[in-house]
Amino acid sequence: MKSIVILISGRGSNMEAIVQAAIPGVRIAAVVSNRPDAAGLAFAAGHGIACAVVDHKAYADRAAFDAALAETIDGHRPDLVVLAGFMRVLTDDFVRHYAGRLINIHPSLLPAFPGLHTHRRALETGVRVHGATVHFVTPTLDCGPIVVQAAVPVLAGDDEATLAARVLAQEHRIYPQAVRWFAEDRLRLGDDGRVRVRDERQAGAAWTVPALEW
Repeated sequence: MKSIVILISGRGSNMEAIVQAAIPGVRIAAVVSNRPDAAGLAFAAGHGIACAVVDHKAYADRAAFDAALAETIDGHRPDLVVLAGFMRVLTDDFVRHYAGRLINIHPSLLPAFPGLHTHRRALETGVRVHGATVHFVTPTLDCGPIVVQAAVPVLAGDDEATLAARVLAQEHRIYPQAVRWFAEDRLRLGDDGRVRVRDERQAGAAWTVPALEW
């Protein structure tokens, strides 16, 4: 059984998707938010999940906040920390503390469009394909090893809202999948910096780089 802690800042729709997936071998130890008014806390509490708030406004700087956040997380002894719409840039020390067990989902096909406003930038750039990426978190923002990606077409007439909705549907599918792979010990980071997944459907349980999903 793998224990996970999920961090949110708002509604936490990806947190909801993970909870509702009821992934075998996964126990959601806690949901933690940096905002006391985060709507996702009510959802988590309603599903019997322990909740905690570490309000970033109560700390003098990012390092102090991250230290308090790590103390709260570590109290639950998680095997994996899952960022699900957690809208804080984390310090290098925090990221290193959870190296190999901290994942995030980003609404673009990384390395394209790191940071904010991904859907707007995709539309402005005129790309034909957009999507979402689950990746391990490293000190460099949105640059960690990729676990899985899902793509969606950019359609004529799309605006930020329609494109975002199409991407979000894929996020809700691939994030529980990535958590399940971790729980099943099916993820491995190769010497080339690429994540491979053990495909148990193949003879010899081959380790492969996951294909882009649609």
